[in-house]
Order: sequence, then C-alpha cells, then structure tokens
Amino acid sequence: MSVRRQLGRSAIAVPPLCMGTMTFGRMVEEERAHTLMSLAADRGVDFFDTGEMYPAPAPDAESYGRTERMIGRWLKARGRRDELLIATKVVGNAPYTAHIRVGRNRLDRATLRAAIEGSLGRLGTDYVDLFQLHWPDRKTNAIMQLGYVHAAEDDPVPIAETLDALDELVREGKVRAIGLSNETPWGVWRFLDASERLGLERIASVQNAYSLLARSYEIGLAEFAHREDVPLIGYQPLAMGMLSGIYEDGALPPGRRLTRHPHARYTSPAARRATSAYVALARAHGLDPAEMAVAFAASRPFMASLIIAGTEPAQLEGSIAAASMPLSAELLAGIELIHRDNSNPSQ
Repeated sequence: MSVRRQLGRSAIAVPPLCMGTMTFGRMVEEERAHTLMSLAADRGVDFFDTGEMYPAPAPDAESYGRTERMIGRWLKARGRRDELLIATKVVGNAPYTAHIRVGRNRLDRATLRAAIEGSLGRLGTDYVDLFQLHWPDRKTNAIMQLGYVHAAEDDPVPIAETLDALDELVREGKVRAIGLSNETPWGVWRFLDASERLGLERIASVQNAYSLLARSYEIGLAEFAHREDVPLIGYQPLAMGMLSGIYEDGALPPGRRLTRHPHARYTSPAARRATSAYVALARAHGLDPAEMAVAFAASRPFMASLIIAGTEPAQLEGSIAAASMPLSAELLAGIELIHRDNSNPSQ
C-alpha cells in the first residue's frame, strides 16, 4: 500500500484504499471495530472515513455520533494522530436527519460550525483531514435516481455561502481539505466556479457510490476528475455485499447486511439480474466475485481512494488484497458487455 495519490490539488496524499466505518456501532461492536481499524492501519490503509450521522443503516437520535466516538477512543488509545487521515461528513438537508440539530441542517455557516465542532469533540482531535458535505443542500438526483427531475426548491443555501463557511474552517485549522458527497456534475462545477471567482478553498474530492452496479460517476464526473483534479472517493464497491454473490437465488444469510437491512438500491430485480451476470463472469474466470468487484473499482483512473469495509478481519484482508489484483483484458471486456445490457441498475 505504498503508492499514494494526491487528493485533488490539496496537500493530502491518500492511499488507494480507505477504511469505511459506517456500520461501526450498528453491525460492528466497538472491540471488533478497533481490531479492524488497527488491521487496516497496519496494512497501510491509514485513511478512515466516517460521518456525524453514523452508524447506519437506520440512523436515529440514540445512535447519533456513536461511530465518531468509537473512532475517537481508538485514536486516543493508538496515538500518532499525525500518521492517520480522518475524513468525516456533515449531514446537510436530508429527510431522515430530523433528530440532528432539531432538523436545522441546511448547509449554512451555523450548521457547518456546529457539525465540525461536534465531530472534533467526538473524535478527540483538533482537526479533520477531509470535511465533506454528505448531500447537496438543493434538491437533485443524488441517490437512487439516475435522471434529473425538476422539483420545487425549498430555499437551498447558495453554494458560495456554503463554500465561504468551509473556507473559514480551513483557515482556522479545523479542516485540512474539503469535499463533496453524493454530488452531480452541476454541483461540482458550481463549487469550482465559486472557488475560482471568490478566491475560496477548492474542493479536493467527491465521494459517490461506485461499483459494477452503479457507474453513473463515469457520466460527466469522470471528466471533472481528469480535467479539474477532483477525483473520486468511491463507496460501496461491493454494493452492500450484493456483488459478493452471497445473496444469489434470493438467499438471505443470517446476520448479513442486506438480510438485516434490505435496501432497494441493490435488491431490485434489475440489480439482481446484473449481479448474477457479474458473479457468473467472475467464477468463469476463476475469481471470487467480491475480489473482481473490488479490483475493478480500485483500478479506475479517476479513483483517488476506494472505501472498503467489513465486519470480519478476513473480509477486510480480502478486499485489501483484491484491490491490487490485475484483471485480464478478456475479463474487462466481459464486464463491459454486461454493463452495456445492465447499465447502472443501482444508481
């Protein structure tokens, strides 16, 4: 894990893999979470992604901030904070975050300051390396909607105002770099434009879903990554485990994520058809389906860092190994054939 990639035009160089922590405190108890984080760091995955609303799925008032507190206790026990990269997110405007700040989560100066101060306190650190907007403030096709559908606006905070507040946090030393998440090409363009016009902090990355089942990042955003140095931090390369093949033929393995928390994004008939084709392709080439899925996502030229996760050390070790596994031209051609006939069923 020695090769590092520059995070946009920031001063931060990230490893090709990032450890996701979304389920810590929901599906992964604290002792195991700390074991997994130590394992990742010891393997060179020293980049950890979290968010103020975690754990998920099913975020609620009781669990709010639990994941960050778990990470904070690990950071305190491990020490050497300067050897690690910590990314977190502010929730923003979303329907299932009414329990956070009494639902006052528009991406204005007050929300951003409250969010970063809360995250810093729970993490037990003076700064985060990357502070991300979990969702756009405006209404757009961020998740589970491929095509844009105009909707009446509800007074979104102007992007320039949000960026000015983020710039202030960077100047104060609370944040080293800023990023977007679940964002569209239009949103990336507006943030870049505001940065250039107003002399404000530039976004360093976009964290969007990316997997064999969700490749819409390639439509528009990949060009921004190439031409404007705004690379991807890809999440859910295994599509919540669907691409591992363990849910084939309607199987519901006890204790697994989509068994406990079904998610329409990855369990629709179209997603299941595509998954079956990818699983069959992997096995025809003598590969584990999960290995193929991780290897493909990690190999994309626009990927700054791929978020991997796991509830067991073996799962994490498997993803780390798979990320550097080469894929043959024949296999890649097979992937493209399946994608042509099953394009983005899990956007």
